[in-house]
Amino acid sequence: YERVLKGEVDILVGPRSAVFAPFKRLGIIIVDEEHEKSYISEQTPCYNASEVAIFRSETEGFPVVFGSATPGVGSYEKAKNGEYTLLELKERANGKGLPKVYVADMRKELEAKNTSVFSRLLREKIEDRLKKGEQTILFINRRGYAGFVSCRSCGYVVKCPHCDVSLTAHMNYGKVNRLKCHYCGYEAVMPNTCPECGSKYIAKFGIGTEKIVELLKKEFPAAKVLRMDGDTTRNKNGHERVLSPFRQGEADILVGTQMIVKGHDFPGVTLVAALAADMSVFEGDYGSYEKTYQLLSQAGGRAGRGESPGEFVIQTYRPDEYCIKAVEKSDPEFFYEKELGFRRLMGYPPYMSMLTVMVSSVSEMTAARCIERLKNEVEESPDIVCIGPSAARVAKVKDQYRFVMHIKSKEDECITRAIAVISGAHRSMAQGCYVSFYRS
Repeated sequence: YERVLKGEVDILVGPRSAVFAPFKRLGIIIVDEEHEKSYISEQTPCYNASEVAIFRSETEGFPVVFGSATPGVGSYEKAKNGEYTLLELKERANGKGLPKVYVADMRKELEAKNTSVFSRLLREKIEDRLKKGEQTILFINRRGYAGFVSCRSCGYVVKCPHCDVSLTAHMNYGKVNRLKCHYCGYEAVMPNTCPECGSKYIAKFGIGTEKIVELLKKEFPAAKVLRMDGDTTRNKNGHERVLSPFRQGEADILVGTQMIVKGHDFPGVTLVAALAADMSVFEGDYGSYEKTYQLLSQAGGRAGRGESPGEFVIQTYRPDEYCIKAVEKSDPEFFYEKELGFRRLMGYPPYMSMLTVMVSSVSEMTAARCIERLKNEVEESPDIVCIGPSAARVAKVKDQYRFVMHIKSKEDECITRAIAVISGAHRSMAQGCYVSFYRS
């Protein structure tokens, strides 16, 4: 920061906070992977780095370049209506075509008595890659061994005492004997009997990256498999300990969460598969289809970046969802047309401005009262619509109870005024109640 201030720096590479760098003669800001939600800070000070970049460009007089293979829906709409200039790359830099996409309907796999997590098509293609000495990436956006642990007698699900989520089963020293919370880090020992009814029929359900690795070793014992997720990359240089050997061809298959499908260039990878493509479709958020389309498109883009052509297998129980159809047809315009039509009909961004307000407190009653008071304050403002409040999708995290409400308006200025009203009202409230904003 000080070197930039002194004029000793020509180019600065950094995360979202770099947008505030005090260049005296700034000439351009490039926002790479502009669709990423990580450019939005939900902690104080709340800001969207892309909006800050545009503000600086307008006040200081320089261009901003947003780069993405899967632009955000709002950015794409602005490019189409001429607010942004749209520059398209119709082919890859190496001149190679996009990977061929296959959709494996897992409902038909079940009808064919295939209960494996690997479709018959995917199994054949993995075997083919192993014979040819080519590499494969398998993507599933859930780490751990199993999604949750439940009792088959009474239905009890083992949950985190500090968060309103189920604990995820993890392997430890070759055994599935640890349960972890992916929100607060709480850990517990895998129970042998149900803590609720004492039944011995307590089992692991769902699937994660650790389970996929175990299944691969059973089905393809000769394959060398690496795993990349939040658990394997937690320590210093954790990313490189996985990526470096895979890049050098020392492993045949890389299994991982969304961190493996964004921005990596592995010339030896000719096959990529999304094992549970529809996992993010029903997240209870208006942007869930956009997220699914972006994840799948980014995942498929890892295949065939070298000399050999690539293939992308999408395993899904919902093959007719338009976000999946768009990836299958390699037709981004089809997706954006459908998604923009849905948002126009329902009054979601980019056709209306929207503010999500979250209130959290160690006291559930305090949080509920706080957000109700904020709603009463902001409802007096004209030209806005309040939705909620209600408990957040994850109602408790780290012993903090969370409530949300959504504020919608056709005018950005109304949302800005609502933020000012909420901020003023919050300052007059009792301590122990935290408010955060997410503007879209």
